[in-house]
Parts: sequence; structure tokens; C-alpha cells
Amino acid sequence: MSEAATSTSEARAESGKAAHYDAISPDMPAVLRFSEALRKLVDRVGRFGSWMFLPLVLITVFDVVLRKIGVQYFLTTHLGRIFDSTVLQELEWHFHTGLFALVLGYGYIWNTHVRVDLIREHLDFRKKAWMEFLGLTIFLIPYCSIVIWFASIYAYDSWAMNEISASTVGLTHRWIIKSVLVFGLVMAVVAGVAVWLQVVIVLWGPQNIRFPLMTLEWPEEAGTRLEGKTRLELDEMEDELERRERERREAEEKQAGAGAQTPPGSSQ
Repeated sequence: MSEAATSTSEARAESGKAAHYDAISPDMPAVLRFSEALRKLVDRVGRFGSWMFLPLVLITVFDVVLRKIGVQYFLTTHLGRIFDSTVLQELEWHFHTGLFALVLGYGYIWNTHVRVDLIREHLDFRKKAWMEFLGLTIFLIPYCSIVIWFASIYAYDSWAMNEISASTVGLTHRWIIKSVLVFGLVMAVVAGVAVWLQVVIVLWGPQNIRFPLMTLEWPEEAGTRLEGKTRLELDEMEDELERRERERREAEEKQAGAGAQTPPGSSQ
């Protein structure tokens, strides 16, 4: 951290006022910057993985249409096995596996994963932070790490034996999709570490700093977000049609005012 950034951070701390950091603050503490770097990595992987829904849907529709119109056997015989229903169905399974594997961590950093909030939602901020810390330390990170170990062996054995589909007309190179599953679990652990670092700062770091949280809400922001997204109060929102009409009237009045100020006979 530069001397200027350090002095700025110290000045904020000495002033007794809360220091607010956004995701790109240069004077953000090193631990938080590392957590933010991990979050960005998981976010990019998740956004890439989310696009797998497109080939998943297209292949599924393609397979169903071919079977319904009765030309699948003809296409498979004359154009290749890529049109075979078994191959198409296994591609569907593979893209589905890649989809949910690569967005596991993404769902966690955006707090859109499934929670059972019967207890958690009634706790205060620090108790929520403690629950998050214990859940990450005892369950998420260790469990996923153990699964990664066995899944890696699973993928390596598949590569070593050149595993193919159990079906004689299925896909080859089964180790590829198994490796994608391992990579998705690694991203889930990376997401867990990113959140864990934030929670550590919340529990044991300076109490006068604020930064964007992934799975928690600061006490002053409680209730403003839902599943990682800003909560919208419909009663307080302006009607879209009324907003557009108001903007149209303002534009017309502004244009009319500009025309009235232009002297007659003058050229623009």
C-alpha cells in the first residue's frame, strides 16, 4: 500500500468516522483486496458457466424435434453419430453438470444460494457473522476440500484408463466432464475463502470500516437487500409510464423555452 493511501486510511481511523471502501478502493486493506480478487475470479467463472444453459436448451430441443419428426435414424446413418439420441442426451447431461458446477461459487458470493433462514434471520449482525464463520470453517471449506480430493482421483483414473461412456454409442473422454466438476468445486472453495476473509475482518477487524459484504448486511443496511440484490419497494417506486410522460413533458418545455429565447430571423 502506498504511503498516501496509508495516511488516508489512518486519518479516517483517527477521525472516529467509518471508513467506506468500494470494490475498487486503492486504500482498502490488503486482506479485503485479496478477498475482492477471489470474488472477481469466481464471478467471471460463474458468468462464463451460466452461458452453458444456452447449448443445454438448444441440444435438448434439437434432440426432441429430431425424435418427434422421425428423421433421427436417417441423419445418424448418413451424416454421423452426432445426431444419435444417446450422444445428444449425454451432451445434455454434460452441459447440465458444467452449468451447476461452475455457478456453485457464484451463487455463494452473491448470496443467492439456498438458505434455511428460520433461525438466522432472527439473529443480530454479529451472531450472523459468527454463524457464517463457523459454517465456513467447519463445514463448507473442509467438506468441499475433501470432495475435491476424491473427485480429483476420480477424474485422474478416468483419464488414465481413457474412460468412455457405458453406452457403446455414447461419448468418449469422460475425464473432461469429471475435471469440470472438480474445477467447479475448487471455485466453491475459493468463494468460501473470499467470504471467510470478509467475516474475519467483520469479527476481529476495525469496527469503523465498511465495505461491500457478500453474504451479510451491515446493521444500517438490514432489510435493504434480498438474495444479494437490492430490495425494491413497489409502493415507493415511480410508475414507469408516468416517469416517461414526465420526462417527455420536460423535454418539450425545455425545447419550447429554447425556441422562445432565439431572436426572430437569427440562424442557428
